[in-house]
Amino acid sequence: MTSPITLEDSDQDVAPSLFPATILRTDAEALQAAHALAEAAQLEVIQRDRERRLPWELVERFTASGLGSIAVPRAFGGPQLSYVTIAEVFRIISAVDPALGQIPQNQFGLLGVLQAAASEEQQQRLFASVLAGWRIGNGGPERGSKHTLDIQARLVQRDGRWLFSGEKFYSTGALFAHWIASKALDDQGRPWLAFIQRGRPGLRVVNDWSGFGQRTTASGTVLLNEVEVDENNLIPLWPLADKPSIQGAFSQLIQAAIDLGIADGALRDTLDFVRHKARPWIDAKVERAGDDLYVIADVGRLQLELHAAEALLHKAARVLDEVAASAIDADAAARASIAVAEAKALTTEISLQASEKLLELAGSRATLAEFGLDRHWRNARTHTLHDPVRWKYHAVGAWHLNQRHPARHSWI
Repeated sequence: MTSPITLEDSDQDVAPSLFPATILRTDAEALQAAHALAEAAQLEVIQRDRERRLPWELVERFTASGLGSIAVPRAFGGPQLSYVTIAEVFRIISAVDPALGQIPQNQFGLLGVLQAAASEEQQQRLFASVLAGWRIGNGGPERGSKHTLDIQARLVQRDGRWLFSGEKFYSTGALFAHWIASKALDDQGRPWLAFIQRGRPGLRVVNDWSGFGQRTTASGTVLLNEVEVDENNLIPLWPLADKPSIQGAFSQLIQAAIDLGIADGALRDTLDFVRHKARPWIDAKVERAGDDLYVIADVGRLQLELHAAEALLHKAARVLDEVAASAIDADAAARASIAVAEAKALTTEISLQASEKLLELAGSRATLAEFGLDRHWRNARTHTLHDPVRWKYHAVGAWHLNQRHPARHSWI
């Protein structure tokens, strides 16, 4: 399956083709589908990164396999698989191609927003579209703003029509999506989330992402010039400030799973290169690089830190499963956010360490373009910039020392 889209940089927006999607019902089915997709993604992963070749066929395979809807609640016809399984799906895929893992990342975060903020009618209709194979992309933050919550986009009502105008960036998933979800302020300064169908006049998605890592995510620009939004696709966001939820923790859980996948893939390539290609250092007095005592110690340290990050990620996912099983109050929401923050602190650190140590332990030969090993560090460094890990440590410390609840937004 390949998309016919060729006009992402033109003035006419074109929606992707829509293909039927399976609905997965068990954790085992989802994990099997993730492993199958990862195996397919392994082919030409280096070439895709090198050439910035967008993984259209793999994205469509992700959707058709049913992986795109595993977080849809059972009450609306979905499988509502465990957060443990969802995190593992993203780790499995990202260990091979974290750009492919990042593309649907915002879809899952936005499914969490729907659960937290949308009306029952909106949930029924939008969840049904995801089950049918529609993808949701993000009309992301805005360049040149003071911070990520500084919204310049505007939503105005004119002659009975709602019109959305603004310029968004970091719009991961938008190019591949059927829905674009984006935030704007109304004339009272209140934030809304608008679900906009691709192909609407005034909408333009531009593949201008030039980041040195995560090269094939198409995390570029979305331009909106008085794009009409159906009123029943407008979701008020300001009530979320007073409503405890795990929406932010869920979004961060997926971020952490992607980072853990990057670390996993980097360490796998380290072991393979050291075993089969690297030369030992002369002072080690050994025949194989894998017998160098310092290399062995470094690999042992990386493996332990990877296992620690993996354990905290699984623990955080279990906390989300526990919290989601009953009514969520402020303490429960905070507990979920802190559990994920602890995991994300370690997944950030190990993704950077493993991808950098890969080059150190493998030696200068590992820098050759034919091996494409630099992609691991570039991907880790790029993806971990999503939000600063230093604030995770602050949130964790404030919780344990002063019982202070973390901020309530999508980054904690």
